[in-house]
Amino acid sequence: MPGPRSGAGSGPAPGAVEHLVLPGVLTAEQAALTVAGILAVQRPDGAIPWFHGHHLDPWDHTEAAMALDAAGEHRAAARAYDWLARHQNEDGSWCAAYTDTESGAHHPSDLGRESNFCAYPVVGIYHHYLATGDDAFLDLMWPVVHAAIAFVLELQLPGGQIGWKREADGTPRHDALLTGNSSVHQALRCALAIAEEREEPQPDWELAAGALAHAIRDHPERFLDKSRYSMDWYYPVLGGAVTGAAATRRIEEGWERFVVPGLGVRCVLPNPWVTGGESCELALALWVMGQSDRALDVLQSIQHLRAENGLYWTGYVFEGKPGRWPEELTTWTAGALLLAVAALGGHEATTAVFGGERLPHGLEPDRATECCPR
Repeated sequence: MPGPRSGAGSGPAPGAVEHLVLPGVLTAEQAALTVAGILAVQRPDGAIPWFHGHHLDPWDHTEAAMALDAAGEHRAAARAYDWLARHQNEDGSWCAAYTDTESGAHHPSDLGRESNFCAYPVVGIYHHYLATGDDAFLDLMWPVVHAAIAFVLELQLPGGQIGWKREADGTPRHDALLTGNSSVHQALRCALAIAEEREEPQPDWELAAGALAHAIRDHPERFLDKSRYSMDWYYPVLGGAVTGAAATRRIEEGWERFVVPGLGVRCVLPNPWVTGGESCELALALWVMGQSDRALDVLQSIQHLRAENGLYWTGYVFEGKPGRWPEELTTWTAGALLLAVAALGGHEATTAVFGGERLPHGLEPDRATECCPR
């Protein structure tokens, strides 16, 4: 049986989420139901697993928390960040996965520590601060941010790219993933914004962010080839490293390979499988590029994944034996959709962390040396 609810009641009233209304995607009633669906999965201690009985990971936990803030559920989001603060490891990391049990206890089930997973909470922390203006929250979370960034940057390589993870025994994995690095780039910029708010300059972070952006834009050979995955296609744009005409070229080059009209975005080629999370993230990337109409089309195309309880199925297989697969309703898919809608609706905190106009860029290395300071 599912555990007790987070104490947030039955979710927001429809009128409280008017900014999440988007034609063909969400009515006010549907938005309120989706928010309530995430709240129903959140544990009393603030943890947000994928769904009841499944595991929690720090990246998807943060994505769902950001969606709660976008919907005005700031107390529930604050509990999610409190959970992160209480479960941060001494080295500044979080484990890759935690169990979700009927008792609500959460114990590490994967002791690996992934750089992307450990960076993304910083994006959420800054998003919560912008959504609430809570200076005390930012003061409280500053040590969490500082430790998380220190852990991540210990994995940065001379070329600017950041290694994938540390194994359970502490051994670093130097393989660099383009999707993960693009997400880390966004987190570093949010960390710099937090440092600016606190008037505590972090020059090492500026150099690290610049070196990473340079690697993402100009040195694909420094990353593992995962070009079959749609995330490697759009994440350099979503994470803010690739912009302008280069972003437009990148999206156009992959559009016909990954976008299935009327169904959504493929997760991986050549599999006939569209997924809600990737579709919503592409919509966010399109919004970042100023292509809101195209973003709306993508979001409208995945309404076949919406369930009666307001959550969304992870994906849909459209050839062979068509059907939803896997048969799971994930908080992070719902969270990604709410964040995409919030961006299109002009929600200030969401547009700030994804649009990037208010985020520091970092300092790129001398192209003659092409070396990061580490």
